[in-house]
Amino acid sequence: MRKSVRHQMQQADPSSPPSCSSTSDCFPLSNTAQCGSAPSVEPEKRIVRANPPHLCRMPSIVSFYVCYLLCLGLSLACMVCVCLWNSRWRGGFAWDGSSLQFNWHPVLMVTGLIVLYGNGAVLYRIPLSWGHNKLPWKLLHATVMLLALVLSIVGLCAVFDYHNVGNTPNLYSLHSWIGFAATALFAIQWVVGLAGFLLPCSPASLRALLKPVHVWMGGSILWLSIAACISGINEKLFFVLGSVYAALPLEAVLANVLGVLIVAFGLVVLKILSNHEWQRPESGPEDLVYAPLHQEEHE
Repeated sequence: MRKSVRHQMQQADPSSPPSCSSTSDCFPLSNTAQCGSAPSVEPEKRIVRANPPHLCRMPSIVSFYVCYLLCLGLSLACMVCVCLWNSRWRGGFAWDGSSLQFNWHPVLMVTGLIVLYGNGAVLYRIPLSWGHNKLPWKLLHATVMLLALVLSIVGLCAVFDYHNVGNTPNLYSLHSWIGFAATALFAIQWVVGLAGFLLPCSPASLRALLKPVHVWMGGSILWLSIAACISGINEKLFFVLGSVYAALPLEAVLANVLGVLIVAFGLVVLKILSNHEWQRPESGPEDLVYAPLHQEEHE
């Protein structure tokens, strides 16, 4: 009876506030708002977006390509000078044991030990190789270096055969010692690099041990090659010009310019190799060393 009377009183008084049967009925919008009050407004969140990594490195990439174009230009200039010198002033080329066969020696040594070697050394610094599978660039690096080594060996064969035909002693000058040492170290460097960085059986610990030695030895071979070419150019000018060298004829000017271009090319290559901002970025600890072929294929 009392419940019926109370129900009738609630229906008769519509102005009375409804009772809250649960917390969710009183707070439908917010846990902190009181029953019947407006919902709270959360403060706006400001999103700060960082610049993409390639945009942050854009000035460094631009400076690299300027330096790399200079490297290519010096490469072409060295090739033109050494070919022009031996074709116009030294009579051209042949393989008959004469002095024309000797002319292959400076052309092949400059092409192999300087131009191809230097350009092969900076392949990993090209930004186009960043963020991609390293295997194609490994193979390209090994192929360019192998071509440079073959040309260098053929250049040595040219001068050895020329000396043997003319009964001239081999390896008697400082130039020959430096050049032969550079070529021998280059051959050892290529074989060790193939075994340590490309063969599937090479362990990661061996690659980690060889990498700094490989990089240091590469720069040392380039310096030896530059020293051999400079001393060889000077020695050749003394042999063919004699006292006329002091008058600085046009042939001597061209040969001296060739020596300056070789030194400039070597300095640009070493600049590219020594700049840490132009090194290939590593994506993880597992990329700190070279991976062999069977690992690269799955990356």
